[in-house]
Amino acid sequence: MASIELKRISKSFGQTAVLKDIDLRIEEGEFLVLVGPSGCGKSTLLRVLAGLEEVDSGDILIGDARVNDLPPAKRGIAMVFQSYALYPHMSVRENMAFGLRLAGESKAAVAAAVDKAAALLEIEPLLDRRPKMLSGGQRQRVAIGRAIVREPTVFLFDEPLSNLDAELRVRMRYEFARLHQRLKTTTVYVTHDQVEAMTLADRIAILDRGRVVQFGTAAELYQQPATMFVAGFIGSPRMNLLDAMVVRAGADGVTVRLKGGAELRAAVIAGGAKAGDAVTLGIRPEDLRPGPGALAASVTLIESLGNIRFAYLDSEATADPLIVQLAPGEGVAEAEKVTLSARPEACHLFDAEGRAFPRALADPGSIAA
Repeated sequence: MASIELKRISKSFGQTAVLKDIDLRIEEGEFLVLVGPSGCGKSTLLRVLAGLEEVDSGDILIGDARVNDLPPAKRGIAMVFQSYALYPHMSVRENMAFGLRLAGESKAAVAAAVDKAAALLEIEPLLDRRPKMLSGGQRQRVAIGRAIVREPTVFLFDEPLSNLDAELRVRMRYEFARLHQRLKTTTVYVTHDQVEAMTLADRIAILDRGRVVQFGTAAELYQQPATMFVAGFIGSPRMNLLDAMVVRAGADGVTVRLKGGAELRAAVIAGGAKAGDAVTLGIRPEDLRPGPGALAASVTLIESLGNIRFAYLDSEATADPLIVQLAPGEGVAEAEKVTLSARPEACHLFDAEGRAFPRALADPGSIAA
């Protein structure tokens, strides 16, 4: 295991800046997930860390060693890609052993390493099969096993579940989490799937246009998004974001008026906010409640996922559907007209540049599942 530190990492392709002054510290044994939309720079950052791309400026430290000038094979890392990249003419055993054989390890050492990794991944019955005889999940385990046998100080995963179907992705998320618990190897994992990020990570770095816009635990990012981008990206379904105008700001928070005239209060630190300022009000689906309230809406769709239901509503306050997570036994019907409310402590507020107002009171009632 080793810690990783990225200091002011920048990378451009031609005139296009892909990474811009990235600063990150990943602790020894930590599972870090890099997440963001397509084109945000997360895979490039992983490739820079692996040594597959050179940085334009900045320092990469693995442990206490600066590795900028080291080739991938000398960095103590093992990488698993989105494609399994298994040799089709080799058995599972031969695929897993190939890197060690190239490194000149003895037959006994190679066999012991392969057997140990196969037992850990529960693929011992598959060792004599060829890749075409395996399912997608089994192939991914073999690719992981090929990395494990090298006993790296750092694991790098580049969207390893993207090629799997939905059910298998859920199963493999569990397998990744269990594997990390057993190996405790420092891991950097890239995905565009925020559910994947929140279920796997010790901490998450959210990238947008080449910059880390927030870095923290899943609960921190969900409950205290630093920007409107993070608020809209983290959480499924998304946060409700509504254009608003400040009516008054004081010690008890900021009262805003929505399109249509409804007024709601957010328990945030007002700072320099003043009447007339354009802001955006954010409310998670589980925090927007039907019942007595100021916000009028009409139910257009009820979505049932078995143990959880969501209502989608039209409102003058926004062009996008409002999303409400219904509590057990909470009855609303399609086409029904309702009013909605939200506790001030559950409301987020963002200024015209998309920066969050500090929340005056942490709200323990909201957390991503």
